[in-house]
Amino acid sequence: MGKYVELNNANFAGTIKDNNVVMVDFWAPWCGPCRMIAPVIEELAGDYEGKAVVAKVNTDEAPEVAGQFGIRSIPTVLFFKNGELVDQMIGAAPKASFAAKIDALLG
Repeated sequence: MGKYVELNNANFAGTIKDNNVVMVDFWAPWCGPCRMIAPVIEELAGDYEGKAVVAKVNTDEAPEVAGQFGIRSIPTVLFFKNGELVDQMIGAAPKASFAAKIDALLG
């Protein structure tokens, strides 16, 4: 199991800008589907350690970041490449779906 990066209002922009590929899971502790995919996010953090950044944003603690990207439904997972938002997934999905998006960005 890897360790995902916890993003907030202070470190979000820098993390996105300073890394080639970043996957960000927008979640909240009260969200059932968010809790369901949490182990998958941790696994992906380990699988892609050193290749891509896997991060999480607690929308209750960082509403500004969630608002900046118009997050209305969680979980929402955003994918960034070279600081630009390039893809997104809304709702829970299997690990392979997230991995395929990261692999495409790394390719």
